[in-house]
Amino acid sequence: MRTARRPAPPLDPGLPRPEPVLEVVVPVHNEEHDLEPCVRRLHAHLAETFPYPFRITVADNASTDRTPWIAARLAGELPGTRWVRLEEKGRGRALHTVWSRSPAPVLAYLDVDLSTDLAALLPLVAPLISGHSDLAIGTRLARGSRVVRGPKREIISRCYNGLLRGTLSVGFTDAQCGFKAVRREVAERLLPLVEDREWFFDTELLVIAERAGLRIHEVPVDWVDDPDSRVDLLPTALADLRGMARLGRALAGGRLPLTALGSAGTA
Repeated sequence: MRTARRPAPPLDPGLPRPEPVLEVVVPVHNEEHDLEPCVRRLHAHLAETFPYPFRITVADNASTDRTPWIAARLAGELPGTRWVRLEEKGRGRALHTVWSRSPAPVLAYLDVDLSTDLAALLPLVAPLISGHSDLAIGTRLARGSRVVRGPKREIISRCYNGLLRGTLSVGFTDAQCGFKAVRREVAERLLPLVEDREWFFDTELLVIAERAGLRIHEVPVDWVDDPDSRVDLLPTALADLRGMARLGRALAGGRLPLTALGSAGTA
C-alpha cells in the first residue's frame, strides 16, 4: 500500500533558508476573507508535492482592509512565506515588482481565489525548471480542461481570446487565466518591454514573448469560477482594447527588439 508523502518539518527560523527554486506570487487587494485559506492551502500543497525549495510572496496592492495584517501574520508563521506592500493598485504592477527582484530561477503567480486546481502547478513549472520552455500558462480553453463558470464569463473569455487571435495573430489559447510562470532570465528581458501595470499585463507579456519566438507551454487546467470576483468587466475590457491597439502599433512600427529578445531567450 502506497503511503502519502509527508511534508518536510518546518525549518528552524534561526537557520538560513536555501534560495528558492520557485517563487509564487499571490497579488491581492482587499482580500481579508480569501487570503489566509489561499496561502495556507498553497503552502501545504507545495510542502507536500514540490521537491525543491519554494517561496510564497503575498503582494498587497494598496489594501485598505485587514489584508496587510493577515499577510504579515502568515509570513511570520509559515516558513518560506513573505509579503510586500505596494502603495498603488495593479496586478501587473505587483508582478513586475516582485518578479524583478526575485532570486528564484522560476517565477509564477496565481489568483487568490484559487479558481485553478493546484494539481496543475507542478505540470506548469516543471518544463521551466527543466529548460524545455520559457513561459508556461494555464489554459481553460484547451482539450482536457474542465471549467465551471457562467455563460456570461464564458462568452467574454472566448470573445477576448478570439479578438487576440484576430488582431494580434496569437497562437496561445488563454491569455486571461490567472495561472502563469516564466523563467527568471526570460522575465529579466521581457519585463522592461511590458508597459501595462494592470490587467493587460499578462496579455502583453505573452504576445511579446510569442512574437520573439520564445517557447510557451500550455497546461489544461480544472477551473471553477469565483462568484465573488470583483473584476469590473466593462472598464477592464475597455482597458484591454486600448492595450491591444497600443501593442499592435508598437509591433507594426517595429519598436520592440524582438529579434534580440528571441536570440537571448533561446541561447
